[in-house]
Amino acid sequence: MNKLDKYNLDLENKIYQRAFTHSSYVNEVKEGEDYERLEFLGDKILDFIISEYLYVNNHYSEGEMTKLRASYVCENALYQYSLDLELNEYLKLGKGEEATGGRTRKAIVADIFEAFLAATYLVYDLNKCKEIVYDNIIPYIENNVDYFLNDYKSLLQELVQAEKESIEYKLINEEGPAHNKTFTFEVLVDGITLGVGTANSKKEAQALAAKDALSKQAKNISQGE
Repeated sequence: MNKLDKYNLDLENKIYQRAFTHSSYVNEVKEGEDYERLEFLGDKILDFIISEYLYVNNHYSEGEMTKLRASYVCENALYQYSLDLELNEYLKLGKGEEATGGRTRKAIVADIFEAFLAATYLVYDLNKCKEIVYDNIIPYIENNVDYFLNDYKSLLQELVQAEKESIEYKLINEEGPAHNKTFTFEVLVDGITLGVGTANSKKEAQALAAKDALSKQAKNISQGE
C-alpha cells in the first residue's frame, strides 16, 4: 500500500505534478514549472500548523516555541518526513540529476515536502494539510524525537561511546551501473545489526543506517521498552 493512499489525494492534479517537478526536468523538457514557488508557500503553511500546535497544546514561552518549531522544520527533519511518505518516488528529474542521485539528495527530498504540503492546501484545504502534519510530524514532537537535528552517524557514535560499545558500518549490497550505483549498509553495534540504509552514495547509505538504528531506539523508548 502506498503511504499516501490513506489521504485519498488526487496526485494526478497538475498542482501535485508541479510539486514533484525539479528544475532539471523543466530545463530538459522545456516546458512546465518546477516546485520552487510551491515550496515557498508550503514553508509558511508548515510554520503555521506547527506554531498553532505548540501554542494550543503547551505553555512554552515564545522563545521556547520558536526554538522547538525550528527543530522540526529544519532540512534534516523535512527530509525525514518526505522519506516517511515516500515522496521522492514521485519526483520528476532531468536525466543528469537522476543519474547523480537526485532522487535521494537531501536538499531536493526536503524541498518537496513543503511543495507537497502547499499543493495539498491549494487542491484541498488547510484541514487536509493538518491531517498530514498531525499524522506524520506531531508524533515526533510528542515523543521528543529530534535525532534528525544532528548528524545521524555522529549522534549514534556518541551513544555508542557512552556505553563503551563498538560500532561498524558494513557494506552488504552494491548494485546498478557505475554512474548510478545503489549501496546498502548495515550498522552493527557490538556485532549486532541495529539499522540498515540504502542510497546512491556510501556516505548517505551509512547515515541512513544510523538513522534507522536511532529511529528504532526512539520508538522503543516511546513504547517504554
